[in-house]
Amino acid sequence: MPTLSASTLGHLLGDWRDTGPALRALAERIRLLLLDGRITSGTRLPAERELAAALALSRMTVAAAYAHLRETGYVTSVRGSGSVIALPAVTPPGDVRPAHVEIDLTRAALPAAPTVLDLSRQAVEDLPRYLSGVGYDLVGLPELRTQLALRYTARGLATRPDEVLVTLGAQHAVGLLARALTSPGDRVLVESPGYPHALDAVRAVGGRPVAVPVAPTTATSAGGWDQESLEEAFARTRPALGYLMPGFHNPTGSVMPAAQRRRVCELARRYGTRLVVDETTNDLAIDGEVPPPFPSDVIHVGSAAKTLWGGLRIGWIRADAATVRHLAERRSPWELGTPVLDQLVVARALPDLDAVLAVRGVELRARRDALLSEVGDRLPEWELPVVPGGLALWVHLGRALSSPLAVAARRYGVHVTAGPRFGVDGAFERYLRLPFGADPETLREAVARLAHAWHDVRATAPSPSPFAVLV
Repeated sequence: MPTLSASTLGHLLGDWRDTGPALRALAERIRLLLLDGRITSGTRLPAERELAAALALSRMTVAAAYAHLRETGYVTSVRGSGSVIALPAVTPPGDVRPAHVEIDLTRAALPAAPTVLDLSRQAVEDLPRYLSGVGYDLVGLPELRTQLALRYTARGLATRPDEVLVTLGAQHAVGLLARALTSPGDRVLVESPGYPHALDAVRAVGGRPVAVPVAPTTATSAGGWDQESLEEAFARTRPALGYLMPGFHNPTGSVMPAAQRRRVCELARRYGTRLVVDETTNDLAIDGEVPPPFPSDVIHVGSAAKTLWGGLRIGWIRADAATVRHLAERRSPWELGTPVLDQLVVARALPDLDAVLAVRGVELRARRDALLSEVGDRLPEWELPVVPGGLALWVHLGRALSSPLAVAARRYGVHVTAGPRFGVDGAFERYLRLPFGADPETLREAVARLAHAWHDVRATAPSPSPFAVLV
């Protein structure tokens, strides 16, 4: 059972205090850490006395906060294991829920493309020729690997089928790469803010994250990857692995310029870093063109989740053939391969994927613009980014209230992920990620509710210090 130390929990909590009762504020912030994934369900919380000392609180306050979490179903007492936090199986008693429909903005994703249903029917017709086999596929069906190789080649990166490995989605691909290409204690270059599950994968294998700042593009700032930090990170730490999302970055929406891409590749070669680029959102262009691939010595990760549907658990890795063989050998013995039927659906989709992407671009423009307009009208104090593609806005709130806002929003039936979930060290309390995968009407309703939650949070938050530093 994983155990959380008092110092680690204190770091994750950040500035959790507000003007209300301390016990309730502490309980709400611990619950938020669980709900947005910063604490894993089933984790043992620190002892009351230890947490009280770390937070400079009375033990009675911490005990009361744990008791509140216990009463609402988020903490259980296990003999010999103390207090364990976990997601309740059902809505906990006493947890107030709104009468209206809840809106989930914690996932940056779209509903299935209309073509997925017809493609699934066609894939079922392809299935009989595989039924005589055992169905456990660790490298990918030949037709899917061929289609993926053709697509990379058409984009300017000559690729053979044996240079493609099919995985159980992009997250599985990133985890496999971290496990196969690093050893415990290795430095791994990551982005901050960045894709939280990639950071989870690095930490799960004992990697030591080296964060490089990525800023959103705004009306007054070009944003993007801080070049000085990139240069310094490579030279100082010589990372074994580097993970970047250079095309419509999650969560900022930034696109890495061509000159900077070339420089990053030069740095990786100089310092012996295996560079991984995650292209999960790369095809989701709205205003501009789809960014080109990196050179052949860079490992590319892709997925069908954002373009076709998250229910198709198909991702892939494009690398040299020797690396592909090494990765296939390192696949976990308990996963037993990638679903055949899902692979057949994606193989059918790839020849006409550009037509699907054109429709997706129109959908995303309407949804993004609806969200920008509604936030601009209802919450004019928030600073909005310029987002040419991708699935989310990285919004600057102006005040370090992201986590309290996420808690308050749930009372209005809106689920959002607080900014610190995307940082290496719990920063970004002044930011909130707002995905625009939902339809425009749902997004407008979500912003209306967020405006109410923001009013509540601002009304109870301490006045900001005139010397506060914007981060």
